[in-house]
Formats: sequence, structure tokens, C-alpha cells
Amino acid sequence: MSASGIGRPIPYPGARVSGAASGDAPPRRSGGYAPVPVLLAAGVGLLICSVAVSVRVGASDVGYAELARAVGTRLGLDVEPLPRLLDSLIWDLRVPRVLMAALAGASLAVCGAVLQAVTRNALADPYLLGVSSGASTGAVAVVVLGVGAGSLGVAGGAFAGALLSFGVLVLLLRRSGLDSSRIVLTGVIVAQLFSAITSLVLMASGDADTTRAITHWLLGSMSSTRWDTVIISAVAGAGGTGAVWLYANALDGFSFGSDTASSLGIDVRRTRVVLLAVTALLTAVTVASVGAIGFVGLIVPHGVRFLAGPTHRALLPFTALAGAVFLMWTDALARVVFAPQEVPVGVFTALLGVPLFLLILRRRGEL
Repeated sequence: MSASGIGRPIPYPGARVSGAASGDAPPRRSGGYAPVPVLLAAGVGLLICSVAVSVRVGASDVGYAELARAVGTRLGLDVEPLPRLLDSLIWDLRVPRVLMAALAGASLAVCGAVLQAVTRNALADPYLLGVSSGASTGAVAVVVLGVGAGSLGVAGGAFAGALLSFGVLVLLLRRSGLDSSRIVLTGVIVAQLFSAITSLVLMASGDADTTRAITHWLLGSMSSTRWDTVIISAVAGAGGTGAVWLYANALDGFSFGSDTASSLGIDVRRTRVVLLAVTALLTAVTVASVGAIGFVGLIVPHGVRFLAGPTHRALLPFTALAGAVFLMWTDALARVVFAPQEVPVGVFTALLGVPLFLLILRRRGEL
């Protein structure tokens, strides 16, 4: 696929929106989709199993019995407490890390699904708006200037940079409008601007250790996750996902274009502003927490459409489940493949994402 595809409708097989002209309907795919209750049960079951397995996996293996005792102790059950060191390993390191991977994967996948519908661009992902580049600039500036303390300072700088980049995007779009192609092109401009600033700041630092630490963060990592980060991400993820789910019917309309959405009674401009703001906030919180992890928001929504169909009322929750499971397993691989050395999770999402995306394109007949 090329840049010439900007503004073209995403070929959602079998999608139907009441009131849309028959000529606007995308081609149907032969065969049906899996029943929603079956998908829901399978998704929740896989999520729970993935959490248990991911907590167990690492440089030091943890048994399921130890995991159950650690959780039981926190729930006030009558179980024998674990030794303090093992309990801290499970509850203070492994559990928040796994939950953060699930929350980050769910948020990125949902943002990708929303932006693909809003922009009608199959290549849209959470970093389309330049928010990730702004977050990187903020994080690099904090580390190089020595502002803040530890990971909290980096996260705060990243969040501030993300909000700044989104503010620049909004200012530029106020002059150029909010149609799909302008959103995409303006997002690319903002991303390139902040990427250049990040490179300049890194070069100015002249410190090899700082550059190496920032590069590791930019590729994404869950290693510094703590419970306060998990709580913030959980609140933002639940609120953001719930907000965009309320606009599920509008997203179905956007899949057919602005004119069709407007004919269905959707306030196109206002809805776009709300959806862009929510996805930018979700992306900012996620990148500030774990760094820039690519491909999750790009490939997961496409894969879920083959199972759940294109209707966003079903697509969004299943995309969240699939994104959570995908990133949990990817982070587990990052921990164990080259143990005891840990590889940034963004490296593995790219290595897995490229062949998966090629497979999706082949299934859609575009390769």
C-alpha cells in the first residue's frame, strides 16, 4: 500500500450502515463472523490465562502456587505468606508489569481502530497524530536537562511533550480543516518536526550512556512499571475506551466517508475533534508509561475484523482484548528470549508485526 491510499475507504468486508447508499457499501467477504458470545468467552479466557502465564515467565520462574499465594495474601485469604523477596518479585515487579502490558496493548489497539475509521486509512495507527514523537521529545529533554526524578520525571516529560505535539496538530488543523487527508498529512508533519527536535537534543547531550538509555526507552519497555503507573493507565484506558465506544455508530458511518456520516445525522467535525482528542490522550498516557511501541495499533484491529466483523460496537472491545493479549505475550518473549538480557518490547512487536501485517494484506488481496 502507498501514500496514494490516503483518504480511500478501508475495505471493511460486509459492513452495512443504515441509510447508506447501496453503491457506497464495501464488498462483502464470503463466510460469516464468529458469534459474539463465543468470541467474548474465548477472549476473556485467553486474557486470564495470558496474565497467569506471563507473570510466571521471566529470568526467575514463578510457580502458579506462588502466584496464587501472593494474590491470596493481598485478598486477605487464609494462605501461608510467601518469603518477602519472592512476594516482592511477584507483586511489585511481575504483576504490575504484566497488567501494564495488557493496558498498553488494549489502549494502542483501540486507538488504531478508531483512527483507521476516522481517517479512512488502513495504515493509520496511534502514532499518526505525532503524539509519540512529541512524547519522545519530552522524555529526551527531561533526561538530558536533568529535570525531574527517575522514571516519574521521564513519564511526566513524555506526557507534556505528547500534549504539546497534539496542541501543535490542533493549531495546524484549525487553519487547514479536519478532513481525512489533512489529518494524516498534518500528523506526519508534526511527527517529523518533533523527531528532528529529539535528534537535535540527543546530539547536543554528547553522552553515550544517556543516548543508550533514551534509545532503550524509545523502543518501549515495561521494566520500570510500578503500581501507580498501572492505576493511571487503567483509569485512562477505561475512560478512553468507554468514550470511543459511545461513538461506535459514528465510527461505522465514518467508514463510508464524511458525506455518508453527515447524511446519517452525525456532526462530523465535532465527532472528529472528540475522537482525535481521546485517542491522543490515550496514546500520550501509554507512551509516557512504556515508551513508543509500534505495530500494535496497526495490525491488531485488522486481524480482529476478520473474526468480529467491521461493526465498531463489537470491534472495539474485541480489539482491546486482542491488543492486551498480543502485547502481554510479546513482552514475555522480550523477557526470556535473550535472558538474562532484556530486549525492548518494541523490537519484538516489529519483528512479529511485519509478517503478520503482510499476512493480513495477503488475506485482503492487496499483495
